[in-house]
Amino acid sequence: MPIEVKNYLSDDENEFLKGILGCTEENYEKMLSGFASAAFEEYCRMILGQKVYTRISDLKEYRLYLIIKEVFDNRVPDDQKISDLFQTTPTESRSLTRSIASKYQYELREAIKETLKTIIEQSTKENAKWFFTVNSPTKVEELNRILMSIDGRLPQVKKKKGTVSQYEMDNSSYTKLKEYFGL
Repeated sequence: MPIEVKNYLSDDENEFLKGILGCTEENYEKMLSGFASAAFEEYCRMILGQKVYTRISDLKEYRLYLIIKEVFDNRVPDDQKISDLFQTTPTESRSLTRSIASKYQYELREAIKETLKTIIEQSTKENAKWFFTVNSPTKVEELNRILMSIDGRLPQVKKKKGTVSQYEMDNSSYTKLKEYFGL
């Protein structure tokens, strides 16, 4: 059932919103449509009495879950993007990411897997190590959790010395993660 949503934002507000969302003119409408779908589901579930929250933190978690599904093509955004969307500090965003990863672990299993798989696919090799850049320590924690479940003796993924958000992993860990994700 098609539903029409009106955009009452001024041209300046739309331009500002595009900047916050990091989107282009071409994908702006699609992205807004995703947010509208997420909001529509949130309101319908509330009205139906299926998702009624008394704590704002629960509502934020549910809202992020819906945004992951509808806006980010079932991928978990990085902490900075969550901060941009929810007007939160990086620490609050990491906490929110951890909360949804736990609370919606079954619903988001595929989203988390695909997000981490993309990190491994985009890693680059220098000498005997693999490197990637990610603005989300929670994703690195999840990669290390996977490594621990495979073999607790594997070297952990760790921040590259002297960098803000570049991480490194030994070839053995990279190989096991590739196998885990079927790459």
